[in-house]
Amino acid sequence: MKILFCSPEVYPFSKAGGVADFSASLPKALNKLNTVVNVVTPYHQVVKDEYSSEMQFVGSKTIVLDNMDEIANYYKTSRDGVNYYFIEHSFFNRVKFFDHDDDIKRFMFFNLAILELIDLIKYYPDIIHLNDWTNALLPYFLDSFYKEKLGYENIKTLLTIHNLEKQGAYPKTYEHLFTKKNFTYLHIDNINFLKTGIMRSSKINTVSHSYRSEMLTKFFGFSLDGALKSRQLDLRGIQNGLDFELYNPELDPYIFKNYNIDTFTEGKKINKQNLYEELGFRDTNKMLVSYIGKFGKQKGIDLITSVIDKYLTNDEFYFVVNGQGDYQYETYFAELALKYPDNFRYFEGFKHKLSQKIYASSDLLLMPSLYEASGLNQMIAMRYGTIPLVRETGGLKDTVTSYDKATSSGTGFTFENFDAKEFSEAIDLAVYYYNNEKEHFNNIISNGMKIDNDILSMAKEYHNLYFEILK
Repeated sequence: MKILFCSPEVYPFSKAGGVADFSASLPKALNKLNTVVNVVTPYHQVVKDEYSSEMQFVGSKTIVLDNMDEIANYYKTSRDGVNYYFIEHSFFNRVKFFDHDDDIKRFMFFNLAILELIDLIKYYPDIIHLNDWTNALLPYFLDSFYKEKLGYENIKTLLTIHNLEKQGAYPKTYEHLFTKKNFTYLHIDNINFLKTGIMRSSKINTVSHSYRSEMLTKFFGFSLDGALKSRQLDLRGIQNGLDFELYNPELDPYIFKNYNIDTFTEGKKINKQNLYEELGFRDTNKMLVSYIGKFGKQKGIDLITSVIDKYLTNDEFYFVVNGQGDYQYETYFAELALKYPDNFRYFEGFKHKLSQKIYASSDLLLMPSLYEASGLNQMIAMRYGTIPLVRETGGLKDTVTSYDKATSSGTGFTFENFDAKEFSEAIDLAVYYYNNEKEHFNNIISNGMKIDNDILSMAKEYHNLYFEILK
């Protein structure tokens, strides 16, 4: 079975969020199941800056877009038995991957360039695996322009939805870019990439079982619940997994001291002491709370901003943030760092080496998401003996269970409603356990480190879904 895996970002080459990790780990795991997977992604500026020396030029194709001939140049490299193809054009030679005024053209070009790559390298896949809105137009282009071409006749498609809110919606005035009119790319009088993929892909899936149910509701459906309901027999929920080779505190080269489930008490203590020395935190016994990831309303940042001053003013714990996103939140955390220089640190951007140090040193990771299709950070945290504090939604609800003191079962602290008071009560409970119930606190750590979220289980489910699509 041959798969062409398409993604706007792939770690370690490019990363803006969890899709990059998914796009790195799943193809590698599928290869172990004797599935041939080639990955295609944009040749972003960061890729060109850091990885151009290992790239091999493959060839070029002409893409007609808006009555203009646009040249797509293709480059290739290989890692862990996976071939990675990069589409080069000035569209992608930018610092930010998304949120440009010409995104509709950028990602229409991306979709068309993927289909042209197939002919260029004579790799005719059984299935093209799509991820989120950025390549969700591809089934429309495949049906409209390529199905009659030799090698394309039997290609099937799978669309994986990681974030239903981000849809690639643009004014209908751009319809002149489409040379074959069709209602499936229209939604609420807009062109909508994701709706197109939902209606035209052979099968659809999302990245947790709970989110599969939530996205069929009006609140979580972001106006696409109707389209999803029309395809719900073809909609599957597959829980995301974690690359245990990449995220392994026993072997991680970026942390100060390696450790495992038997040595985490001493290992995390040494990691915390060294990180505190780097950050200028004085009290090595004080609790470390962290947030790692995107800044946006979806991630519950508003809950953090509404309660965190109380804890920092009272100097109840040290707080470290590493991430980026909406400008107002970046500004907020920058100002918070000036306001609380003794117990808060903010690092803008996605810094893998730093984030690994934070996971290995932290006692508590905050994930108060409004919604979360899957989430990987809570799995990484548990793997590294950091307790996740999550809201009970989507993949967070599926992967983190609330600690029960009576039975010593559970892997984290949870709260139900998107409410600052409930969030604060959950933090208070975690702080209490850290300061007064160390045995139970360590039980939670041990329970979390025992959880097997290895990517291979997830890969087997995708492998089975591929076979189902080809029946």
